[in-house]
Amino acid sequence: MSRSVELIVEGYVRLNDRDALEDILAHRQDLLRQLVAVTGVDPQRSIAQVSEEITIIEAGLATLVPE
Repeated sequence: MSRSVELIVEGYVRLNDRDALEDILAHRQDLLRQLVAVTGVDPQRSIAQVSEEITIIEAGLATLVPE
């Protein structure tokens, strides 16, 4: 999935759509909080995946011109 996220982030960076990137970031951060709270199963792979996606989104945001 991270390649998909990379492509989405690249598109939003090209469009200079900071709001969309911030929305995706907030969603992934919320998802990460939920995964960390999961009990009864091992969510480590999912946590690693979402953490990687957060890193990709943050890198995209860092390339945008500050508002």
